[in-house]
Amino acid sequence: MWCGLVGPAVGELRPEPEADDLLVEATLRPRNLREFIGQARVREQLELVLEGARRRGDPPDHILLSGPPGLGKTSLSLIVATEMGAAIRMTSGPALERAGDLASILTTLMPGEVLFIDEIHRIARPAEELLYLAMEDFRVDVMVGKGPGATSIPLDINPFTLVGATTRSGSLTGPLRDRFGFTAHMEFYEPDELELVLRRAAPILGVDLRRDGAEEIAGRSRGTPRIANRLLRRVRDFAEVRADGAVTRQVARDALAVYDVDELGLDRLDRAVLSALVRSFGGGPVGVSTLAVAVGEEAGTVEEVCEPYLVRAGMLARTPRGRVATAAAWAHLGIAAPPDVTPGGPSALF
Repeated sequence: MWCGLVGPAVGELRPEPEADDLLVEATLRPRNLREFIGQARVREQLELVLEGARRRGDPPDHILLSGPPGLGKTSLSLIVATEMGAAIRMTSGPALERAGDLASILTTLMPGEVLFIDEIHRIARPAEELLYLAMEDFRVDVMVGKGPGATSIPLDINPFTLVGATTRSGSLTGPLRDRFGFTAHMEFYEPDELELVLRRAAPILGVDLRRDGAEEIAGRSRGTPRIANRLLRRVRDFAEVRADGAVTRQVARDALAVYDVDELGLDRLDRAVLSALVRSFGGGPVGVSTLAVAVGEEAGTVEEVCEPYLVRAGMLARTPRGRVATAAAWAHLGIAAPPDVTPGGPSALF
């Protein structure tokens, strides 16, 4: 049973899924741990957690998955349910504004069912406090009435497994974080792992993907499987319309040039941020709000979508005074950097 959907996308080639991509992405999701590519350490740990629970005949401990968008947190939550032979209920933190919203879900869970809460760091405080008791004692206290006459009615709920996903583990409160029995942090993928992701997706999508084409797409996918699959679909369109249908290295390069994805995986917005930082502000330091105004975007988009990759690519540095372009950013834009510019470069990419 499904309860709600994950949040909307930001940008065409960003990690968050577009509404019309959800069905396609569902077909590309791995169905079990054996099919899940990458995150070897997390897979090994999760396999032990699930196998131990199966042997005891109990629901697994509550699981917290943290890491950037698009690395497979939702896929792992579905795999947990599949491996345990249980149903899954899905919702998101922003959808749980009141304790009653969460109580209505918890009280209808079947024994052993998996509850997946995406963006769990954004859950409202009243709902979070209700969740404490549910996670520890499988019980909820429902308030009936208002004011002095309000009474609390304790309700037992069926044992369940909560799988929480967050892109900001530091934003979780200590009491909530401590109630998870297993916590895993998911890392960005290496290019060779993304090639495996692409080669798995190609037959499902009906794409004639050649080895060199997979290498080219993987190198521009920002270490993120969701982006790799999305780029593969866009390259497929180009190959079918303007080539013979086969995705070779040259076809991939030509296609990604049309979609404004350069050789390092930077897209239009990434380059706009770097260009504004270098050309308009002399490389910084400059505040993120000012930088966002310069590129016509929300500050949150620049900070949460662009910055993590630019920092990881060694092109942008965060300082107490603001954002600063590194020497690699100047070089990527083809502009000579002043001698005192912060070092950095594509070697920091992986």
